[in-house]
Amino acid sequence: MKERGSGYTRPDASQHYLNRARTAAERSTCLRRRVGAVIIKDGVEISSGYVGSARGEEHCIETGRCLRFELGIPSGQRYELCRSVHAEQNALINAARTGVSTVGGEMFISSEKLEGRYRRSGQEATELYGPCSMCAKQLINAGIVAVHMREERDEKVRTYDVDDLRQILRDHEEAIRRQVLQAQPPARSVQPAEDTQREERGTSGRSALGSGVGL
Repeated sequence: MKERGSGYTRPDASQHYLNRARTAAERSTCLRRRVGAVIIKDGVEISSGYVGSARGEEHCIETGRCLRFELGIPSGQRYELCRSVHAEQNALINAARTGVSTVGGEMFISSEKLEGRYRRSGQEATELYGPCSMCAKQLINAGIVAVHMREERDEKVRTYDVDDLRQILRDHEEAIRRQVLQAQPPARSVQPAEDTQREERGTSGRSALGSGVGL
């Protein structure tokens, strides 16, 4: 919205909230991404969060180490090894700490991938496509009705409603199932004991017969 005579373009509400999320992301301590999140309810910002370690713990930017990076783990996998709490989670936690209900709220997220942090041991420099499955579950249970995310792939803003968050969970579950199946060796068929014994007796007889023919 442009003000008359001033030449100043005033951002709309959604753009303003996304800018607030980007400001929160400036406090991020992750070595891979800067992510910030704000929760808006009835047009008011009720909570914010950024990606960083648990309270009282050293941050990754302080230690200069990232376990998932050192182990060559691709983006989007093995979050249980990460010492950081995601921005979405921290926004929900901060609301709980101050006694503010998030039911019916909307979350705005800004994410920025840091260069050179996904180019090791064949890791893919992937972009974020909505909240991770871990955060999606918590957002659903916290009563967040929509997530608006400025995504890295094209800077466009995408909105995820509760059904979209549920689909993220289903897609993640299916991806894990495929990974597990691909990692497992082919299943060997188990023959009944009677059939095995019968085969062994038959093989023994054929071997004796063959020796006789050779004499």
